[in-house]
Amino acid sequence: MLLTPELVALTLRDVLDDGPEPGWTPLSEAELDCLVDRIEREVGGEPIWVFAYGSLIWNPEFKPTARMRASAYGWHRSFSLRIERWRATSEQPGLMMALERGGRCDGVVLRLSEERRRQDLRALVAREIKYHEVADMVRWVRVQTPEGMKNALTFWASTRRSGLTKPLPIPTTAELIANACGQGGSCAQYLHNTIVDLEAEGIRDRNLWHLQALVAERIKAKQAA
Repeated sequence: MLLTPELVALTLRDVLDDGPEPGWTPLSEAELDCLVDRIEREVGGEPIWVFAYGSLIWNPEFKPTARMRASAYGWHRSFSLRIERWRATSEQPGLMMALERGGRCDGVVLRLSEERRRQDLRALVAREIKYHEVADMVRWVRVQTPEGMKNALTFWASTRRSGLTKPLPIPTTAELIANACGQGGSCAQYLHNTIVDLEAEGIRDRNLWHLQALVAERIKAKQAA
């Protein structure tokens, strides 16, 4: 991989927390509880599986009771979520991944603990869905697993485009990823970590593999300038 840890380190810098994403309304505690209630009603007494295709693979922030490979058909990863916070700033916006319609996305499913289900689910939703305008970005998808088809909860997957960019040329995408950094780290770090953990699962995403090479070129060029 051309996007080495050494190159990723060059993209990291100290950035202060500038508050919520501009133009978005933080989700209230009541709205968060309603969203969690809805998910629990929809799943009933069945276990909750979460489909991870990006940072949830390498940083779920909960302890799953089971984990396995899974494929979501009719969806694909895309760096189409424009951000100005967390791994970016308003001065240097960045991109993170969402699921877009079409194709196939290989990832993993993680099962929530029954003992901590409500607690872990609420923390997970609070992490992924921070704003009122994007509350529809949590949904159920059908995934193929070694145990057959399952319904899995996933985030940033919708036919609406709340917070999403229009399709960007890959050179533009690479430029934004190479330069963006916020208090949560850099977009290049996010890309690198995702590829490394996908590879550990035996998954090679050709689009991400191509993208990391372009990002590496841009980081090198910036350092040489």
